[in-house]
Amino acid sequence: MDGSSYYIPAVAMTIALALKTPALLRNWGDPLIRSVCALMTLAALVFCFAAPPTIIELNRVTGVTNVSAAVVYLLLSAFSGSCLVLITNWRGGPPETTRRLSRRWIAGYGAVCAAIVALFVLGEAPVERVRDFDTYYADAPFLREMIVLYLTGFMVAGLAMNVMCWRWALQVRGWLRAGLLIIAFGFLLNVPFAAVKLIAVVARWQGGDLDYLSTYVAPVLSSVGAQVCAVGFCLPLAGERLGDSWTIWSMYRRLGPLWRELRPVWAQASHEVRISWWAPARLQMTQRESDIHDGMLSLYPYFDSAVRAKAYDAAVASGSEPVQARAEADAAMVTAAVRAKADDPEGRVISSATADAPAPPAENPRDLVRMSIALRQSPVVAAAREWAAATRSGSDFHERTR
Repeated sequence: MDGSSYYIPAVAMTIALALKTPALLRNWGDPLIRSVCALMTLAALVFCFAAPPTIIELNRVTGVTNVSAAVVYLLLSAFSGSCLVLITNWRGGPPETTRRLSRRWIAGYGAVCAAIVALFVLGEAPVERVRDFDTYYADAPFLREMIVLYLTGFMVAGLAMNVMCWRWALQVRGWLRAGLLIIAFGFLLNVPFAAVKLIAVVARWQGGDLDYLSTYVAPVLSSVGAQVCAVGFCLPLAGERLGDSWTIWSMYRRLGPLWRELRPVWAQASHEVRISWWAPARLQMTQRESDIHDGMLSLYPYFDSAVRAKAYDAAVASGSEPVQARAEADAAMVTAAVRAKADDPEGRVISSATADAPAPPAENPRDLVRMSIALRQSPVVAAAREWAAATRSGSDFHERTR
């Protein structure tokens, strides 16, 4: 793997961290956000310092041969601990229990990091090894213990994350469950990564040579595992946002018939700023609801309780449930009011039927959607349109909806 294979994910993690920093500054007391930012920081540092060009440069700048190996092992151990802390805070539960478990993971991997530093200081590594430090110094006093310690810690973290994610996945559904299963698979790859490295180290102890496992196979497993885990961590959030956007766009589309029915009314109101077509879905939804509410307010004097009552009876008679019948009745009253207002643009003629106007239809999103669907599909509303158009000729709405 060349330097770009390490630097590209490091840059991606850094960009993600930069985007997350404002949320961290606003919610510094939130342990979950702190855990996420710590994980992204350590992940970026691991990829950066594990790159061969960085290894060479760090050794040169510090003047300590192979100090980069200790730094990478230190960062990997800290990263392992941060993953466990993140999943602990992400899962939630009683705050005291969460804090206690987080402190235990931090203390455990903090001790591993301290031991790595101490063992490197005690050992001797005079020959610089950029890619095969693990196997080259597998027999060196103190360094072999350091190597086995960091690999063991990495493997324990992989197994613990796998178990925790599987247990949690059995309790949840949807995008979160899919993300947890992907994370579990990604961390499961950490086990063969550490295993092949340990096999190569043990082979050295026995006088064998399986260095290619550590030098070529293990980095591939580590890279794939990291990318799979990144997908798993991002999937629940991305899926939730995608689901929210789909819900908003679906409601926006279903409100279309009601919005278009009221267009002659709300278009007369002054709207200094209209939302552009490329605006976010939630903003466009807010604009559409605002237009509908403006139209309802303008139609208030023209709402006819008799039209609503007749439409409700007709809907019930045709087999509609009470909730649906109310939506059809409201839609019928609205469509009749639109035409009544069109015949009275200056608001001078308000019939005795509309003089005592009923309350406007309920305007929560579900009622509006039902009304909008009724405008497009209900024969009762279609009959109300015909009646409103033919009122001057004396047509009877009740006869049309019987």
